[in-house]
Amino acid sequence: MSENFYQKTTTAPTTSFDVSLRPPVFSEFIGQEKVKDRLLLMVEAARQRGDVLDHVLLSGPPGLGKTTLANIIARATGSQLHVTSGPQIEKAGDLAGVLTNLQKGDVLFIDEIHRLHPAIEEYLYPAMEDFRLDIIIDSGPSARSIQLNLPRFTLVGATTRSGMLTAPLRSRFGLVNRLDYYTQQELAQIIERSAGLLDIPMQRDGAMEIAARSRGTPRVANALLRWVRDYAQVKGNGTITGPIADAALAMIEIDAQGLDEMDKRILEALIYKFNGGPVGVGSLAVAVGEDAATIEEVHEPFLILQGYLQRTPRGRIALPAAYTKIGATMPPPADGQPTLL
Repeated sequence: MSENFYQKTTTAPTTSFDVSLRPPVFSEFIGQEKVKDRLLLMVEAARQRGDVLDHVLLSGPPGLGKTTLANIIARATGSQLHVTSGPQIEKAGDLAGVLTNLQKGDVLFIDEIHRLHPAIEEYLYPAMEDFRLDIIIDSGPSARSIQLNLPRFTLVGATTRSGMLTAPLRSRFGLVNRLDYYTQQELAQIIERSAGLLDIPMQRDGAMEIAARSRGTPRVANALLRWVRDYAQVKGNGTITGPIADAALAMIEIDAQGLDEMDKRILEALIYKFNGGPVGVGSLAVAVGEDAATIEEVHEPFLILQGYLQRTPRGRIALPAAYTKIGATMPPPADGQPTLL
């Protein structure tokens, strides 16, 4: 059960449960203080000028609140929010359909914007800079271009892979923000807020226990809260306490550091099958029976954050903490010199 738990909770479509827990305004959004301060300043400056908010790029791992912030921005500016994603815009006509439906001041949120086709990006540049859309009709000698004027709008782009964004696209955003993982205290506050909205009795130690195993991610924290709520209802008296949360999460094999069964299989394969690395993610994926993209986007960021493995140009390498975690002996370096890791 735990093996695919995080994959499901971090890549599945947004549910009504997730939407109901989203904070509607900046004052209720917990964490990411620097990002909130910048966005609040931008919103206030645009309001004072009577102008449309500049384009905003939000980057960072999945589940940290990029979509929530886009909703809050639209609400703060009194604008309509239009939502799409990079993979959904397959041709220029798709983009034209989205852009021509916008009204002045509207917020267009493009999730996974790094997955836009390069040809689509070319159409997006003049739309972002000059608020016009150049459409080419037909092809060959009969081809002609039609220019459509667009209302001034705000594009909020979200990406989990900022390194895949082209420089021309990135440069057209007025503000670029990276969302970082949350602290345990911040996650505990989020869990307590969610429990209050769902009318779940909870003690502080229960919130802290869930927060400690939530991988620094609110989406994971709320997903774990759902499971612990069910466990407390069936195995306890309905109140989430520290011991109840610990037993509930142990049942789905999530340990005190937030590692699940797949995380441990990755570390074991890296150490026992590949002698600690370096090894490519493709070979590692085959060894553990998981998709390479899932390893890169779901498991690796947390394992790297916790100091268990390292990405190098030659491949993935297990760090000393990984050997300690699975109880393996770290081999001496090949050259016989003491390791610096």
